[in-house]
Amino acid sequence: MSTKVPQNIEDQEIDLVQISKKISNFFDRINSSIFRSIQFFLRNWIIVLVLVVSGFAIGWYLDSTRKSYSNEIIVEPNFESVDYLYSKIDLLQSKVISNDTVFLKNVVGVKRPKRIKKIQIRPIVEAYKFVDNKERNFQLLELMAENGDINKILVDTLTSKNYRYHTVSFTTSEVGEDKDFAGPILNFLNNSEYFNTIQKIELKNLQGNIVQNDSIIKQINTVLSNFSNGTKSAQKNDKLVYYNENTQLNDLIKTKQGLIEEQGRNRLKLVSYENTIKEISKTINVESKKSINSKLKFYLPLLFLLLYVFVNSFKAFYRKQLLLVENEKNK
Repeated sequence: MSTKVPQNIEDQEIDLVQISKKISNFFDRINSSIFRSIQFFLRNWIIVLVLVVSGFAIGWYLDSTRKSYSNEIIVEPNFESVDYLYSKIDLLQSKVISNDTVFLKNVVGVKRPKRIKKIQIRPIVEAYKFVDNKERNFQLLELMAENGDINKILVDTLTSKNYRYHTVSFTTSEVGEDKDFAGPILNFLNNSEYFNTIQKIELKNLQGNIVQNDSIIKQINTVLSNFSNGTKSAQKNDKLVYYNENTQLNDLIKTKQGLIEEQGRNRLKLVSYENTIKEISKTINVESKKSINSKLKFYLPLLFLLLYVFVNSFKAFYRKQLLLVENEKNK
């Protein structure tokens, strides 16, 4: 055993020396590569400068001509028209993809249909409002979350259609006024004979409900006023008055309070029920900074340099391999 220990130590020292040499050679190769790269750019600095300037100029021109603008319309679909809304947006997107400018111009009413690049719809996730005081919705989310990610479920198509608000977004290649793109799209979404009929009926029913509730509130006010006057009269006459619990004054007051709250909600619905697809807000002509938009002036010079280096590297590799082949033939 004692005779093997020195040998092992020597082997370990040899391994460490070899590792050290390999590390040193690795850094030497890196330094050599860096030095050759510097020499390459110094030798070809004129070409490099031309490529950088040309790439910047071309990129700047493309950035100024290839602008993209995002537009968003927040809408509220009424009268259970969510599926109708999503199908209409899918139809518009299919027409944009197929470049059906005739449909977009004549049917939808878009004056410059070639400028629309994409249109889509997504829900505005309101998880708390979705489950607020709705035990069935809460149980549904709880059940679905057991077999999947709750975040994916919240934006799932089946779930998202139950949210109140949705965002219709579309991209254009140039700035446009409301009448050019957003207006015709909204008019097209509201152009449904069936839902227009439903809208008129629902609006009439709502207005009748408001009138009826106002009448009931007036009747309750009359009852409460008569009771108050009767009480004051009894107090003036200094007579003993007994109150019967069956008068249900508390129920009348609660009913009045509930009707007042309902009237507030109904008057808000009057505004919403103006259209089947009610526009809530609109944001148009926001210049898009996504992807490579407005960044080509920086990307193209880098791309030109990479292509130039690649071409020269390929030439050097080809000449080296060609020289090796010729040397082998000469042997």
